[in-house]
Amino acid sequence: MPRALWLLIIGMAVNVTGSSFLWPLNAIYIHEHLGKSLSIAGFVLMLNSAASVIGNLIGGYLFDKIGGYKSILLGIGITALSLIGLTFWHGWPAYVVFLTITGFGSGIVFPSMYAMAGSVWKEGGRRAFNAIYVAQNVGVAVGAALGGLVASYSFQLIFIANALMYIVFLLIAVFGYRGIETKGNQTNIIQAKPVIKNYTKLYALLILCFGYLLCWIGYVQWQSTIAAYTQEINITLKQYSILWTVNGALIVLGQPFMNRAIKYFGKSLKSQMLVGMVIFIGSFAVAASANHFSAFVTAMVILTIGEMLIWPAVPTIADQLAPKGREGFYQGIVNSTATGGRMIGPLLGGVLVDLYGMSMLFTVLILLFVVAIFTTSIYDKKLKEGENLASKVS
Repeated sequence: MPRALWLLIIGMAVNVTGSSFLWPLNAIYIHEHLGKSLSIAGFVLMLNSAASVIGNLIGGYLFDKIGGYKSILLGIGITALSLIGLTFWHGWPAYVVFLTITGFGSGIVFPSMYAMAGSVWKEGGRRAFNAIYVAQNVGVAVGAALGGLVASYSFQLIFIANALMYIVFLLIAVFGYRGIETKGNQTNIIQAKPVIKNYTKLYALLILCFGYLLCWIGYVQWQSTIAAYTQEINITLKQYSILWTVNGALIVLGQPFMNRAIKYFGKSLKSQMLVGMVIFIGSFAVAASANHFSAFVTAMVILTIGEMLIWPAVPTIADQLAPKGREGFYQGIVNSTATGGRMIGPLLGGVLVDLYGMSMLFTVLILLFVVAIFTTSIYDKKLKEGENLASKVS
């Protein structure tokens, strides 16, 4: 891997380590410490994610216009200032304000990081995005493990640790990302077929992202409704944080095994995603009947295998689809879709649980995964029609 990609990997790991001190505990903090209902907690997390969606789209646009370095510094600066504010003022409603600003700033950062990864190692294909994905999960494993431990003593220390890690990320970006070239000069495989119009590629990406959105709506329940539910059945904060440590550690340590497995059953990125969605259904089926910690660990292990197949595949497909000079915009769409799922999921889940209970929630989520399987299976239909037309023309 190029040196520039290693710098991006390190920066992403530091970034996510800091944020992972807080994000798995947001719903618990709002519900337990600020005394708000799950529906209110879901609404607050929705505001954070809505701001992040806007940040994702702006960040992707800025990448294409001013480059990754300036875009990332802008996003880090906004986030660092809001996290410093959150360190001093984390009551109600200041918590809502600073959490929303944090979402906007961090939203600017992520599409630029992914677009830069694709630009600096075009020939790496899926491996560049997989490396960034693994770096994120190193951060998740470390941050969540430490976050649960620290939160059991004081939430104040959580806010301080988050702010300090983001300042470290700022230093890495200032001194490490300035010279990274983000203007790729290679034409990707899908882009090389001139008969496939740009709007057809965008149409395919939007259909793909709809299924991606549904997957995130389900996945984010582990950070919101399921997180609160574990507290109600006497699973401790430390145990809940261990679930995310298992998630991150399995992603990092399981990569060699997953790469070998993909060679056998993941002949294409599409088939890889479809298998992952079926595995997601299995995870939530296990979680639906879980009432003790070991069962939740089992469900988390199954969930992690599914996400290892789905999450890196989508930005890879987006990079393949993106016309030259629009890589940031396409990555912005992907990241805003994931953030949209994180925005809708907590509110939808909170309302369903408050009105109908956890059983209804799990039933609805499994139905959403079935819809995602369908949309993912047809997303490239127009692309294939274009390829067939290209072969006839040639």
